[in-house]
Amino acid sequence: MKIRSGCMAAAIALLSLGAAQAQTAATGDTGMTLYTFDEDTGGTSTCYDQCAENWPPYLGQSGEEKGEGWTLVERTDGTMQWAYDGMPTYYYAGDANAGDTTGDGKGGVWHVVTE
Repeated sequence: MKIRSGCMAAAIALLSLGAAQAQTAATGDTGMTLYTFDEDTGGTSTCYDQCAENWPPYLGQSGEEKGEGWTLVERTDGTMQWAYDGMPTYYYAGDANAGDTTGDGKGGVWHVVTE
């Protein structure tokens, strides 16, 4: 894995999706793949309760920066969640290891964050 230059220590790591794809999957601080949810709109998360157990939000703290395209959005409980290009981001509980992308395409509404 390589770490994006210019980002702080808690940088977004990038994981290659393979030679057939020129994009890379964004990962959180632990190296786990990040996803977006099609039902989220306007920078607002709609994934709570059981949804958030299966798709834990990628949380951050006010004042942190991740780089171009990354912002923090507030959840209904007051915590801050990382969003990429305005879409809140999540981990998938079914991914067992760093680099897994088993959540991609789930229900036709979950997608790997690509940069």
